[in-house]
Amino acid sequence: MGAKKVINDGANDVHLVIQAAEYEQPYKGPQPQKPEDFQGGDVWATIYVKVCNLSGPDISVSQTPWSLEYADGTSIEVTGSTGGDMPKPEFPMDRAVEAGRCAAGLIAYPVPSDKKPERVVYAPDGLDPVEWAADK
Repeated sequence: MGAKKVINDGANDVHLVIQAAEYEQPYKGPQPQKPEDFQGGDVWATIYVKVCNLSGPDISVSQTPWSLEYADGTSIEVTGSTGGDMPKPEFPMDRAVEAGRCAAGLIAYPVPSDKKPERVVYAPDGLDPVEWAADK
């Protein structure tokens, strides 16, 4: 993990540098409330991500394009839980990033403690997915 990846979509004037820098399972910082049964996991894991808008119009960043994918074909999406006792600093939800600026922070996932994902995937609407191998 950690490799910066460039997205150049000239047709839509989107020019980004994105990075999934670190995966941590279980999250070792101050603990949020244990995941609820309906969330599908028993511990919290985090990825530290960064999205930079190199040029062009403002972009909107969010946690929702980021997911974890497992060898058995399952995936875990973000819960939408933010604020409160969630791991800090949090990656923003629905924030505009102007050209020359970045957004960075942690995204938390309720994951099963007995398995780890193979990949971290960034798949925003209208762009091809980008992925990183998750640290084992």
